[in-house]
Amino acid sequence: MTHWFHRNPLKATAPVSFNFYGVATTPAATKVCNDLRLSRTQLLELFTDSSCNPEMMKNAADFYFSLLQGFILSLDDSSQECKLRYIQNFKWTDTLQGQVPSAQQDAVFELVSMGFNVALWYTKYASRLAGKEDITEDEAKDVHRSLKIAAGIFKHLKESHIPKLITPVEKGRDLEARLTESYIIQCQAEAQEVTIARAIELKHNPGLIAALAYETANFYQKAVEYVPAAFGPHVMMQSMESGVSSLCTTFQMTKMISGLTEAYCYHGQTLLASDKCGEAIRSLQESEKFFTKAEALCKEYGETKGPGTTAKPSGHLFFRKLGSLIKSTLEKCQRENGFIYFQKVPAEAPQLELKANYGLVEPVPFEFPALNTHWTPETVAAFDLTKRPKEDIAKPKPDEEVKPLKEPNIKPQKDSGCQIS
Repeated sequence: MTHWFHRNPLKATAPVSFNFYGVATTPAATKVCNDLRLSRTQLLELFTDSSCNPEMMKNAADFYFSLLQGFILSLDDSSQECKLRYIQNFKWTDTLQGQVPSAQQDAVFELVSMGFNVALWYTKYASRLAGKEDITEDEAKDVHRSLKIAAGIFKHLKESHIPKLITPVEKGRDLEARLTESYIIQCQAEAQEVTIARAIELKHNPGLIAALAYETANFYQKAVEYVPAAFGPHVMMQSMESGVSSLCTTFQMTKMISGLTEAYCYHGQTLLASDKCGEAIRSLQESEKFFTKAEALCKEYGETKGPGTTAKPSGHLFFRKLGSLIKSTLEKCQRENGFIYFQKVPAEAPQLELKANYGLVEPVPFEFPALNTHWTPETVAAFDLTKRPKEDIAKPKPDEEVKPLKEPNIKPQKDSGCQIS
């Protein structure tokens, strides 16, 4: 499925040393700080390592998050806030705002920002794996599961941790609820596309495929609606002019129209099998109309400037096969209607009131790991906040540059369409 998924760039961050000289007063406290620095660096390196797999990512992320939560969680499970939560400043960019960073002196901001990047990595891993030639059934399952894991991480951040931020999230930032929801929905929609590809390969009931395609189109429609709503009219206008969010939105619109194309095509097959040839013709005509719209959107998407890895849906074998399928099925319906059915073709397209009973995607539930055992009451007590300098050296300099993560340039392999061998 080479070039089938659009991907926004990873979030970039300023280096964090976790050097609290004088504040960390014991070797145990100093060791936790060193472990935090090293595990953060290693995790950031894995984001751009093309050999990284889900097991490596989970182990590295779990280790860092288990340490970081010592700055957030109270050891006695009380409602009292951990005294270390605001000891360090963190700076992160946003996926739809270019390299304009935002900073908060809050460990929860680091938790949700790094968690957001982990979720993004799973989507990129899924895209890279889906782009392999002759993808196997096990690899297809990995793509499917990775997208569900990403959706689960985004969902957990949105519901359980982002609301705890002291500083409200600005419009258009990744952690804004509607943008995070857009990411959740897109992950679900993409996972369902894998399900549809599988159903087509195994020649499942056209009614099931039509219903799944319709549900997936609805997912993309919701995602399209969330992005502009998150930016707001004024901010959205500026963003569209700079190409920041329009590329992502156009991609989602393209996939929404492609889903409707597919739904009407397979619904037409279902109608024909039920001897409703006239309605089948009208459904296929509607599919043909949406296919033309999808081709136009693909061209618009290809000409739109913006951040991220650009997809090429119109050049994808699956897309080209769909166009051929629409044409051949419509011609078949017209022939059958001329020889057997002699039914009137309705003026209005059939209403797609399709509900899939199988194959619907739900996010995989996600929880952050338990607090690392290195954190003890004695370790926390060893941080003496009264010894912090008046000029907080933990804060990055105002002009400190946040360099974008250099993501691996994965060359696409020969397009093998939806084939799952």
